[in-house]
Amino acid sequence: MQISDDIRLGPVFLPNADNQGPSLQELGVGPMGRVYIWDTVPVTLQTNGVATSQTPGAAGNLTLTAGTGTTSVTRSDGTVVVQLDVPRCVTVTAAGANSATFTIFGYDQYGQAMSQLIAAPSSSTVATTKAFSQVSRIAISGAAGSAITAGFNDKLGLPLRVTDVGYIASVKYNATLAADAGTFVAADQTSPATTSTTDVRGCYTPSSAASGAKRLVMTFCLPAIAVGPNATRIGAAGVPQV
Repeated sequence: MQISDDIRLGPVFLPNADNQGPSLQELGVGPMGRVYIWDTVPVTLQTNGVATSQTPGAAGNLTLTAGTGTTSVTRSDGTVVVQLDVPRCVTVTAAGANSATFTIFGYDQYGQAMSQLIAAPSSSTVATTKAFSQVSRIAISGAAGSAITAGFNDKLGLPLRVTDVGYIASVKYNATLAADAGTFVAADQTSPATTSTTDVRGCYTPSSAASGAKRLVMTFCLPAIAVGPNATRIGAAGVPQV
């Protein structure tokens, strides 16, 4: 006999790592009913947590180095990646003038390959609008005009597709009873996704900087397309990554 600790509604389809088709989970996205609780304690943002300072002299790839808050991981296919603590937007910082653009390659939390082209940072920091769980490569279009570092910011990738702020039932942060006044970005439903579209599940930036001690707890109301007998992989996890 099995006694579950919550209602599990299914089936629902989540993406396979190879993006080639749905992966059936007989018990649905659980344990939950039509509410999903996301609980995370993100580490402090790092400007060099993915790649330390370097000045490429030509087009190619940055040398990736796991730093504070990240880990070097070898995937089952042999790919070495920098694993972030939680899906986050990746940043590239140029210490001075620079005209080269960057393309970030990696994977989301479900193992889907993804990439994003970002504009050239010049004495500034530019961030992706997609949240990466793992970074496998950062390509530069030409010689860098100054020292370059890569890291991550406090814009966090949501675990399931959230298309409207109305589906967010609660946001609590840093042991504060009042609702957190952070910034929500809805899931990008553009299909097919491209290297310039935003996150397929949506993002949330807390109202104050993450520290590795501030807990974020978000409660999402899930529509029938995300959980239940007629759920779809797109309804739950968004359009396939690119």
